[in-house]
Amino acid sequence: MNSNFFIKNRANLTSKLEENSILVSFAGQAVFKRGDEKYPFSPDRNFYYLTGIDKEQLILLITKKNNEVKETLFIERRNELLEKWVGKKINTDEAKEISGIKEIKFVDEFYSELATILFNNRYENVYADLENREWQTALSPAIQFANSVKEKYPATSIKDFYPIISELRTIKSEEEIELMRKAISITKEGVEAILKNTKPDMMEYELEAYFDYTLKKNGTERAFETIAASGENATTLHYVDNNNQAKDGDLILFDLGAEWKHYKADISRTFPANGKFTERQKLIYNIVLEGQLEVIKNIKPNVPFKSLNETLKKFYEKKLMEIGLIKSADEISNYYYHGVSHYLGAETHDVGRHNEGDLQAGMVLTVEPGLYIAEEKIGIRIEDDVLVTENGCEVLSKDIIKTVSEIEDFMRG
Repeated sequence: MNSNFFIKNRANLTSKLEENSILVSFAGQAVFKRGDEKYPFSPDRNFYYLTGIDKEQLILLITKKNNEVKETLFIERRNELLEKWVGKKINTDEAKEISGIKEIKFVDEFYSELATILFNNRYENVYADLENREWQTALSPAIQFANSVKEKYPATSIKDFYPIISELRTIKSEEEIELMRKAISITKEGVEAILKNTKPDMMEYELEAYFDYTLKKNGTERAFETIAASGENATTLHYVDNNNQAKDGDLILFDLGAEWKHYKADISRTFPANGKFTERQKLIYNIVLEGQLEVIKNIKPNVPFKSLNETLKKFYEKKLMEIGLIKSADEISNYYYHGVSHYLGAETHDVGRHNEGDLQAGMVLTVEPGLYIAEEKIGIRIEDDVLVTENGCEVLSKDIIKTVSEIEDFMRG
């Protein structure tokens, strides 16, 4: 994506800020594992959405006063000795070209610059990204910053821009959708690599390795930790040990996705280790597939998001009673215990309230019904990525094989 995308994103955000305000966004930094080794860095997605830069320890400062908006990006100062160990930092020209921000300064100047701005201009509001999902988690740089501002400038009002940017990010641009199509196409290649090489008695991690190779071959990485769950393991929703043997007669559930330029795919497919579904497996699989198609059929603008899960549960009530698995709707939760959809984008579980509001054109969401019958060692989930369009929807992952006959034919070939 070129800088115009990020310029537009910042303009959309600042148009929703109150007058006489400052906004600060942090890129974040890699966490230390132990000693001098760090976990791989992944940029704060809101910072990336506003700048297009995926380097750590950068800070974006935006001011809005008298309808005039000023933008400054603070980058790390060059350190020639450190560069010999870890490589070069982003430079001023690169930062300008990627982000479209003309004013570039250095991170070590940020707080003195901020103090000057606050003192000289008497801004009333400071916006930061105050998302915090768990009480026990360490405070984010943005929350630490907000607390510091409140302590040093008690007359200043602290405001949260997370709800504002979440609303913007929920509707995907054409540029974002194209990146997701690319991520999905790589995921398709990875799924086919797994299916081509699956044989009974292989370890789950052996099968996972074929997907990982596909990612490396395409110069990208996982969107999230791959779930490779065989047999009863597939009845645990977020099983990621991937260290058991997929035995003859087992089904294997893969929940996986590639990431392309920080935009994700999220796909689930379930298939037999020996390439042939049993009659019972086929019966349950087709119920899940039919339920997925029923949900997808209902996706269009102005449909309440939460109605999608209600549609699936109503379908399950009828089908599961027909086959004698349940006797009442209350028992559905014994075999299906998650929601059918979440938003997808720069995060796997992307921004947006999943059970609030109506669908709108430009949203991308997963549709992932499942049935998990632990006593039969059957866990099945089928997941596709769906774009809401002006008149309905488009299944972005429609080319990834899915039906029983498609899977069996492909594995036999």
